[in-house]
Amino acid sequence: MTPNAKGALLALIAFALFAGHDTLIKSLGARYAPMQIVFFSVLLSFPLATVMLLRDETRDTLIPRHPGWVLARTFAAVVVAVCAFYAFSTLPLTQVYAILFATPLLITVFAIPILGEKVRARRWAAVFVGLAGVLIVLRPGQTEPQLGHLAALVAAVGAAFASVVLRRIGQEERSLVIMLYPLVANFVVMGAALPFVYRPMPFGDLLALACVAALAWTASKLIIDAYKSGDAVVVAPMQYSQILWATAYGVLFFDERPDALTAVGAGVIIASGLFILFRESRASENRPNLNTKNRAATPAAPRVSSLMGLPVRGSRREDRGE
Repeated sequence: MTPNAKGALLALIAFALFAGHDTLIKSLGARYAPMQIVFFSVLLSFPLATVMLLRDETRDTLIPRHPGWVLARTFAAVVVAVCAFYAFSTLPLTQVYAILFATPLLITVFAIPILGEKVRARRWAAVFVGLAGVLIVLRPGQTEPQLGHLAALVAAVGAAFASVVLRRIGQEERSLVIMLYPLVANFVVMGAALPFVYRPMPFGDLLALACVAALAWTASKLIIDAYKSGDAVVVAPMQYSQILWATAYGVLFFDERPDALTAVGAGVIIASGLFILFRESRASENRPNLNTKNRAATPAAPRVSSLMGLPVRGSRREDRGE
């Protein structure tokens, strides 16, 4: 098996596990508040985080080198966690994924002020077409917007912001710093909210939350391995396989059948994201980072398009009319 084929296969498995993770979240969300689900899933992640901490051989402190950016990204991670969990709890899986797939489009927008990227007309056109796809999914004027739709949009915005910040500081900050700060923040914030929303959980639901934590960490590790093995331009599009899993799980477990407008909107969003990705890949001779084999994400990074179409500061693509 070639390295790219291995990377693609690992990514496909990872995103299948993430879809299972989100299915469990949706099931639990019918009975519990998002803050409670986030709190216990984070709590049950700490043993895995401890193992990772013990295996880290870097001799350095956990004090961030860029405290402002780490704080901003941590805040975004907390918002994303609550909003994404709430969206999965209240909307059909395919609708949530369709909206979250707008993340790479929003990454392009955030890259302008944060990374100093100059975005040319073709990428702007892809962004606007993709956002039109989001409107197709939301269909304003035809259906009553729900709070879950707003939550999914906020999660997409927060994930894009956190992804661009990760790119800005990721080469200088320790992976453990990037991972642990959002984990601890979610634990503290959700723990403070827990007394107001807590409902007793039977052992079966606690076991489901343990599975949520295990699936997230296993899938994140597989994504790291995928990016180490294969080129980003090959691995990144595998994320869109989640829409297939979401459709299957929605039919099997929740009797959800995506309608035509959701399918059309998702297709438009995916096509726009792929266009941005492959436009980036064509410039890889000046931006070799897109095809590198060591661009590993971290378990704390938003998984939806966290590496897709992410520009590099100082790129000269604008000189070539890209």
